[in-house]
Amino acid sequence: MTPRASLKTFLATARAVLTAPPSKRPTPLTFVVGNESADLDSLCSALLLAYFHTYAPPLTRQGSVGDGGAEGLASTLHIPVCHLYRADLALRPEFAAVLRDAGVQGEDMFTLEDVLPLPAGRHQAESKSHEGEGVRPEDTRWLLVDHNAMTGALANRFAARVIGCVDHHADEDVMPRNAEPRVIEKSGSCASLVLERCAGGWEALSSAASGSLQNGVENENENKSDEVLENAKIEAQLARLALAPILIDTVNLKDKSKTTAHDEAAVALAEAKIAAYAELLVNTDTNTDNAKINIQTEEIKDKYNRTAFFTRISALKEDISEMSFQDIFRKDYKEWDVARLHLGTSSVPQSFQYLVEQKAQNDPSLFISEMGTWGAEKDGAVPESESMDIVVLLTTFQDDRGRFCRELLIWARSKAGVRAAKLFEERFGGTLGLESWGDGALDFRGDGEGEWRRCWAQRAVEHSRKQIAPMLRDVLKEVSGRG
Repeated sequence: MTPRASLKTFLATARAVLTAPPSKRPTPLTFVVGNESADLDSLCSALLLAYFHTYAPPLTRQGSVGDGGAEGLASTLHIPVCHLYRADLALRPEFAAVLRDAGVQGEDMFTLEDVLPLPAGRHQAESKSHEGEGVRPEDTRWLLVDHNAMTGALANRFAARVIGCVDHHADEDVMPRNAEPRVIEKSGSCASLVLERCAGGWEALSSAASGSLQNGVENENENKSDEVLENAKIEAQLARLALAPILIDTVNLKDKSKTTAHDEAAVALAEAKIAAYAELLVNTDTNTDNAKINIQTEEIKDKYNRTAFFTRISALKEDISEMSFQDIFRKDYKEWDVARLHLGTSSVPQSFQYLVEQKAQNDPSLFISEMGTWGAEKDGAVPESESMDIVVLLTTFQDDRGRFCRELLIWARSKAGVRAAKLFEERFGGTLGLESWGDGALDFRGDGEGEWRRCWAQRAVEHSRKQIAPMLRDVLKEVSGRG
């Protein structure tokens, strides 16, 4: 496409389509959404896949899934949705920074208000979809990134409309085998798999831009040169959007337990785009019109250093100093229903020592009280007469010696939850290298019936929520089968 659409233009186009009256909208609308935690990987992967499937769809496709399946995806507008409510964007300063680098703001993004009916008590002005009634399921189809089974409020309304996924988590055996795409592979970041899938289309766009530049310079065509420079700026913005989650999730490609060939190849591809942009600037004549573009692009080019970029985004992600406990717990939250038992997990980018000493003023009972309040609040999200059976906190941080560390707290809140939690410790404690944290300061064993809580240092740091959540789901499934 020449000229290329910027991310901001792409989102504005999608907004115009989604907010049109239903009778004037194309159907079905195709949405791309990440998982419930709405972390950087999910958010960036959804935006990248939606952009590339809109402007540079994969060159080959196989199979067809359901009504209006894969055969109709090529060259179709794909709308990226952040799996959160708009107010929760404020809890993700790292995403805001990445969006700014890409010339986009949070207000340009789509959130749950744009596709779901407004919950009771919410004002219509909070939704930008037509009249706030949400989008009819039958008018949609959905692609999942960073998960392979739709969850939460979206699943209640749209699960039957899912047609494919690109994911790096354990296969939950929900996605049909003939789904297109059905990419479920191990990688440090889902964004790496997105780039791998879309690399061919991206290269085709890049080749077209390079050809235009050569022709434009030879003919001293000022407008053509400006156009190609702008295209190159967009390429660099897309590259940085991809690099952020990949570097965060692989710890700057240094965590060998998470980094895969997919991640290394994706970083090489994205950084090549930035390098090509720099070379393009050097080889392009500077004139009055180009000077404005040069200033903008030089800012992007000169500031990119892999380690510095990683450090900047990581610091924003880890800063929870101004957040309440409620915001800390809900920032990176996922939950699952397993045979009518309920599991909630929250990932926190600081240690339990920080949470107790800094956030709870060195009062472990205050921390436990805040977590209990959070668990009670999550009870309201499950069916009446049921509760959140297990609530989990997983922490990640670097210690004073710069070593990457993990910790784990499991709070069982029902009889079935207690049985499952004890089975988890018995079965997986050795695998995870679990060691009691703080002399048991956060533990509660009670009568062993309706409540049980343990907190550990996790020495086997190669196991993240991607591995621990399936372990917990397995023991919950086993306990539920016992009755």
